[in-house]
Amino acid sequence: MTEEQIQKAKELAHTAIDKIMNKDFTIYFFTLDTKGNPTAGIANIYEHVKILNELGYNACILHEKNDYHGVESWLGAEYAKLPHKSIENKDLNISASDFIVIPEIFSNVMQQTSKFPCKRIVLCQSYDYILELMNIGMSWVFYGIEDVITTSPKISSYVKSLFPNLRTWEIPVAIPTYFKDNGKPKKPMIAIHTRDQKDALKIVKSFYLQNPIYKWITFKDMRGMPREAFADTLSECCLSVWIDQISSFGTFPLESMRCNVPVIGTIPNMIPEWMENVEGDKIDIKNNGVWTNNILHIPNLVAEFIKLWLEDNVPQELFDEMEKTNKLYTEDEERAKIKEVYTHFFNTRIAEIEAKLVNITSKMNNEEQKSN
Repeated sequence: MTEEQIQKAKELAHTAIDKIMNKDFTIYFFTLDTKGNPTAGIANIYEHVKILNELGYNACILHEKNDYHGVESWLGAEYAKLPHKSIENKDLNISASDFIVIPEIFSNVMQQTSKFPCKRIVLCQSYDYILELMNIGMSWVFYGIEDVITTSPKISSYVKSLFPNLRTWEIPVAIPTYFKDNGKPKKPMIAIHTRDQKDALKIVKSFYLQNPIYKWITFKDMRGMPREAFADTLSECCLSVWIDQISSFGTFPLESMRCNVPVIGTIPNMIPEWMENVEGDKIDIKNNGVWTNNILHIPNLVAEFIKLWLEDNVPQELFDEMEKTNKLYTEDEERAKIKEVYTHFFNTRIAEIEAKLVNITSKMNNEEQKSN
């Protein structure tokens, strides 16, 4: 490096440090356009952006196209009004003080941004998406990724099994306070939420064929509803059914419990922490829901529950365990973890730039000695 280049690099490093210390930088959250379809993962990204802005930082949604659909139709105006930036405008001015948070599925974006001067962090909410777009033999490490935010210790453990050298940080998903018991008698209505809509249809058809006496029971497919309307409808139901084998966290059953609605569902491949008790090598499934490994059992389990509900004989133990689970994943907890984890990233980034500044100063001194 020439003396002029060294001096320029030194000035840029000082500028970056000052910007981070004065909160004069941007955290960009790369976000998929779901075309208005409600998605728990996208809702969580918006929650991070909202909280960071409330904490005084400049966080924004980074989307690919100008015709980004947005989230107002299902998350509401408060989230739709958060800062957004389009890559298509080609007016991004990303510097060393900035941060880009990239969802786990976009390994192509990790590769494309590997030469950017900013700090890049992966937000991993689904273990099943990690390898989706990644070429065989590649690794996030090859793209310069060092830190990964996850929503649970189990996802962190899985990430480390794939990329042992990465650091992981957990920020649990919060269940919004508008998921609550409406205080009214529950209706003979069953909320059903499945990753594949075909599963929902099969369960409903099987239930009615096997239990014609319950043909007056209504099933409500919760797909595509605005979040608060979703919560209101869920709170009216006497039961919810959940099928999602590749779920990494499971917001729907937790939302159901907050609404005082029991859940019947299949046990996911990655059993969430809230569903299991672990004592040494022994793992027991909690009784905070009715859980099965076989989707074919669901219609019969639903029929058995409806009979108990009509007789007012649903076991109190079920509601007691639901209440224990309801104490987890609060908005205050998520907010505190977001503040803690991102503050660590910002402080660590300052330390990294300061270390580079020391190297630059050392090079400058060496150049001066050579010239003398």
